[in-house]
Amino acid sequence: MAGYRKLGRTSDQRKAMLRSQVTALIQHGRITTTEARAKEVRKIAEGLIALAVKEKDNFETVTVTAKVARKDKDGKRVKEVVNGKKVTVYDEVEKEIRKDNPSRLHARRQMLRVLYDVTEVPSTPAGRKKNTKSVDLPAKLFDEIAPKYVSRNGGYTRIVKIGPRKGDGAMEVVLELV
Repeated sequence: MAGYRKLGRTSDQRKAMLRSQVTALIQHGRITTTEARAKEVRKIAEGLIALAVKEKDNFETVTVTAKVARKDKDGKRVKEVVNGKKVTVYDEVEKEIRKDNPSRLHARRQMLRVLYDVTEVPSTPAGRKKNTKSVDLPAKLFDEIAPKYVSRNGGYTRIVKIGPRKGDGAMEVVLELV
């Protein structure tokens, strides 16, 4: 018997579909799909969440000095003329950053191997391109999802059957984080 379901796809199509569904599950917290797909997505998602729970607190907080552009009241960069050229004015600011320990960095890279990059687009039509922002899903796993499941040993997802699909009669389910 095979160790996984083939889902009627070639291997590259199957991997891409499962990656996109795992990404959607982590981003939104629930997805609707067929039962066979949900069982495969569940395996991958639970592995990622277990990895996040294990490495949740494995980082150091470091204070660094960074140069930040000075801005005026409108949010535009302040420029001054030096030797006949306009140059942006920078201020030095102390910032606290999280520095991953090696095992957490490895876990983050393993997560990025599975998860796709996600860009959030605002729903308002004005400034749609300008206001897009990239979502850091490994950070969401470490900071939001993992703390919920610290006391839990597996079983991070739930499959709820919602009935057969109208077109082909395949059993549809909702896969959600518990």
